Amino acid sequence: MYVGRKLKKRDYRSLWIVRINAAVREEGMSYSQFIGKLAAKGIDLNRKVLADLAMNEPESFKKLVAEVK
Repeated sequence: MYVGRKLKKRDYRSLWIVRINAAVREEGMSYSQFIGKLAAKGIDLNRKVLADLAMNEPESFKKLVAEVK
């Protein structure tokens, strides 16, 4: 009965991961390296926010990636 809601959440999460991965690869890192380094630095941004930054504010995202490297 509520299957569509769960699938929508799953689809959006995978879309965000793809967008973040594409943006991070331009900077010479992989998605998993980036997420791991974010966690190690204590930067707590969820995938939705990161994907939005990567799409709509690429300069800010590049600064974030540079800070994590």
